[in-house]
Amino acid sequence: MSQTLPATLPLPAEAEAELAEARRVLEETSLAARMAQMAGTPIEALRRRLPDSAQGLLDRTVRQALSTALRAAMRSRPDRTPTGLRQDWLHRGLAAASGAAGGAFGLPGTLLELPVSTAVLLRQIGAEAAAAGEDLDDPMTGAECLKVFALGGPGPADDATETGYFATRLALAQFLPNMSAALLPGFVGAIAARFIGPLSFKLSAQAAPVVGAAAGAAVNLAFLEHFRTLARAHFTVRRLERTHGAGAVRAAYEVLAARARHQAA
Repeated sequence: MSQTLPATLPLPAEAEAELAEARRVLEETSLAARMAQMAGTPIEALRRRLPDSAQGLLDRTVRQALSTALRAAMRSRPDRTPTGLRQDWLHRGLAAASGAAGGAFGLPGTLLELPVSTAVLLRQIGAEAAAAGEDLDDPMTGAECLKVFALGGPGPADDATETGYFATRLALAQFLPNMSAALLPGFVGAIAARFIGPLSFKLSAQAAPVVGAAAGAAVNLAFLEHFRTLARAHFTVRRLERTHGAGAVRAAYEVLAARARHQAA
């Protein structure tokens, strides 16, 4: 039996268009496919490329990198740059430099540069938050920035019903009963569990035999662009929620998702 979809949404046309694009980014973009294309290898081969020993290092390395990056990124406002350069160009330059270092020295280099590239990425996410009207002096904004790392993929314990955008937000909300809990190990661990998947593809692509310093920089820039786009979509949803109400935005999001499924069927 076919499902009857609402003809109109509880949002103005401009807000509906913004939400539709945000939903597409949050639900339909594939970092794995992009990394596989850059490394010149199938996705499954890229998934299996990292050795078991490297996989074992990822969890603790990612947790430490996320905690360190959040402290460093929020120490100075990411929407301001002392150099006079546009902040997006500054962040892209730093990401390219750290990626080049990782690509030049293979897998050990990519693991060593992870704290640097993660801090750069979080600053870019913070800049997107500021552009959407978020208060960077609010500790909860830091938590929302960190949540973007979880939007790139499901954690190992997630099932198919727990991987959508709002489901991920709900799963992470349990770790933030108050503002002072933003850096609790449980919260960082939940973020890390979801960030490891996309990060594994990035590290595998940078560790590919054909990848050197230049290609390593390109991989880092693609990784930065992917999460920057996710951040823009996430903070667009939050801005629309502040303007039109969380309930109306959630309802419209679900209708847009149903329309997309209907069109794909």
